[in-house]
Amino acid sequence: MTNPANQPRRRILRVTASLSAALTTGLLPLSAFAADPLKVGLILPMSGPFASTGKQIEAAVKLYIAQNGATVAGRPVQIIVKDDGGVSPDVTKRLAQELVSRDKVQVLAGFGLTPLAFAAAPVATQAKVPMIVMAAATSVIPQRSPYIVRTGFTLAQVTAPMAQWAAKNKIRTVVTLVSDYGPGLDAEKVFVKGFTEGGGKVVETIRAPLRNPDYAPFLAKVRDLKPDALFVFVPSGEGAAVLKQFTERGLAAAGVRLICTGDVLDDDLMASIGPAAAGVVSSHHYSAAHPSAENKAYVDAFQKANKGMRPNFHSVGAHDGMHLLYQALKKTGGDSNGDKLLAAMKGMAWTSVRGPVSIDAATRDIVQTVYIRKAEQVGGGYYNVEFDQVDKVRDPGV
Repeated sequence: MTNPANQPRRRILRVTASLSAALTTGLLPLSAFAADPLKVGLILPMSGPFASTGKQIEAAVKLYIAQNGATVAGRPVQIIVKDDGGVSPDVTKRLAQELVSRDKVQVLAGFGLTPLAFAAAPVATQAKVPMIVMAAATSVIPQRSPYIVRTGFTLAQVTAPMAQWAAKNKIRTVVTLVSDYGPGLDAEKVFVKGFTEGGGKVVETIRAPLRNPDYAPFLAKVRDLKPDALFVFVPSGEGAAVLKQFTERGLAAAGVRLICTGDVLDDDLMASIGPAAAGVVSSHHYSAAHPSAENKAYVDAFQKANKGMRPNFHSVGAHDGMHLLYQALKKTGGDSNGDKLLAAMKGMAWTSVRGPVSIDAATRDIVQTVYIRKAEQVGGGYYNVEFDQVDKVRDPGV
């Protein structure tokens, strides 16, 4: 069987219909067609184990363009989608090189997992092309290239509030279980530090392989250790397996609480997780149940455009990534020079569907609210309902 990661799909989001409609109504000058298109290379895991991340990001990019127009500052926007399969850094790097050298993109974006963002970083640096990281969440990613800007989140950023909450809420002993790669190691280190500083004790730290994990033996060990709680981080797409095996192994019945980052309770997967999610407390920067007017409108539009699919946190990283790009291009007057675009992005602030956000001018990382949520049944499904929050959280580093 041919490996889809070695034969990446190439797609372009067509925007001609939107342009024609805008021209017909007199919203665009004829000169817009004469301008060179702004080409954005969107590298995503559209196949493989993390395909849900790619599909969420692509859907959010399409929605943003549909809602905000297919031109910005007189430049038609052309999105070139490449599928990297989500598991091979070599594939991601090759795609980034092809996008820059052959397709002449002015911006790289997407990046589902940390190793893939690392692989593309040198390409962005050499080409002096802004690289908008919409999903990958290891703390050090922006340090790999001066052209990286992040609009998603970092694991350290969303983990620290959970460690503090656990220590303050009668959880005295914890076992940590994380995926054994960059974000997981960040989550483990930050949780251990914050929880122990709050007076708690970490009984054991367990790391599961990123590829083809079987959580059952690890969860059996946790049950034998009998902690008050198990803290979990696994990448988006793996949460259903963890919750299923947590229940099957009888940890909840044995009195072990499950606490986690929001990746485990990905909104896109809550329907498949179902009642196993009930009562699980998590910390994250976005929930589809966020009560703002902006988010209610976003969820409604996203579901209408995607046959009822619920938007998740990766979709919001993409939606805000497009907003950042559009606003930066407006500030430069349509100039897509990499250094000028990057300068325009630094320090930008806006009201996102997740709440107030900004780009730290020094680190090029996102500053945002982190929410403490509890999974509850709302209407006909389970949602992460926010009940506490920490404002203006920066990446704490690790």
